[in-house]
Amino acid sequence: MKATVYDRYGWPDVVRVEEVEMPSPVGDQVLVKVAATSINLSDWECLVGKPLYARMGGLRSPARRTLGSHIAGRVEAIGADVTMFQPGDEVYGDILDLKGGFAEYAIAPESPLARR
Repeated sequence: MKATVYDRYGWPDVVRVEEVEMPSPVGDQVLVKVAATSINLSDWECLVGKPLYARMGGLRSPARRTLGSHIAGRVEAIGADVTMFQPGDEVYGDILDLKGGFAEYAIAPESPLARR
């Protein structure tokens, strides 16, 4: 699948599109085929690495390679512990803890998602 990734903090020129491995949901996670995402302040802060709290989990380089904390899309697969959603459900939510919305598919915990 295609994803917009970055490996170091910086300006938008450090971002590129590349092929990455498709994520698989486990436990209470949901795999979402992303239909829409947003670009917001949290994405900018994580991209540039400022203020310092934006580097949580990755002081010298990003903890997660793919930005995108707000997503909307369709559930493709679910982990074994998911109870609220089934494949085919349309959902949206804030996945700031895992990020990954700037991709064709994103993993999200079940709890921050809602039906749309």
